[in-house]
Amino acid sequence: MQRSLFSRRAWVAALAGAFTLGAAAQAEPLKIAYSDWPGWVAWEIGIKKDWFKEEGVDVEFLWFDYVASMDAYVAGQVDAVCMTNGDALVTGATGKPSVGIIINDYSNGNDMVVAAPGISSVADLKGKKVGVEEGFVGHLLTLKALESAGLSDSDIEIVNTPTSETPQVLKSGAVDAITAWQPNSGQALKAVDGSTAIFTSGDAPGIIYDLLYVDEESLKARKDDWAKVAKVWYRIVDYLKDEDNIDEALEILASRVDVKPEEYEPFFAGTYILSLEEALAAWKEAEGLESVYGSSKVVDEFNVKYEVYEKPLDISSYLDPSFTKALASE
Repeated sequence: MQRSLFSRRAWVAALAGAFTLGAAAQAEPLKIAYSDWPGWVAWEIGIKKDWFKEEGVDVEFLWFDYVASMDAYVAGQVDAVCMTNGDALVTGATGKPSVGIIINDYSNGNDMVVAAPGISSVADLKGKKVGVEEGFVGHLLTLKALESAGLSDSDIEIVNTPTSETPQVLKSGAVDAITAWQPNSGQALKAVDGSTAIFTSGDAPGIIYDLLYVDEESLKARKDDWAKVAKVWYRIVDYLKDEDNIDEALEILASRVDVKPEEYEPFFAGTYILSLEEALAAWKEAEGLESVYGSSKVVDEFNVKYEVYEKPLDISSYLDPSFTKALASE
């Protein structure tokens, strides 16, 4: 009998302790890794205006270089990370799965194939060297560009180049063209007089979607808090869609990356931030690039073909449209 009483007391104490620990965990801020991409720098507006606090959710945004942000996520240092839909698949297949709950934007010109003087079209790349980071979104965009001109990767020589080094490599003359995203693509254009963007993500809208991806356990444990984050995001979107706010918005965005607002404006223009209604359309399951599912399928096929990982993934497990749909039904 004594043993039974002790066991019950121990159980009650353990339960109370677990509850206390759980409450403490709930009190911890949601940690989100973000980096230098206009659709993610846009979170800065909600931060500066205290909209997360107003919504009643404690969030800590941590600033990283892009690849470092994914490393931090895989290491469990953050609860969520801003990634492209393609990189989320790679991260999941090779490290740690995640669930995309917010479609921030799609690249609408910031990702570019930049060619040296004398090359005026994608067709002119035949037999030429192209510097691009293999296995990343720039590689996929390069293939899409070649496809548009009736070419394939066998028609060019790919020179594996870290994206951050593409401007210097193009300037050195070691390659005839590079593929990169902003700010690297813009730096390449500035570094080489007479260079031109012969193909951009604006020529294939939807080839690269940018989302907020959340750890599965955090999403399950704190779904209500993540719903508040989604609500703040669309408050940010509404703010950005109002032309009266553009000057202030550019000041906030530019200050995050230490450039002048007028310098940041072209970067922002090359990113198409989706309204709630447009995001709903992108969440529909379809084969084309207008759907994040269709776009992710294209990337998945690319990743398997180029042995980034071995087998096709279950695309639907990486995407959760419920938060957007819930906001649309309010």
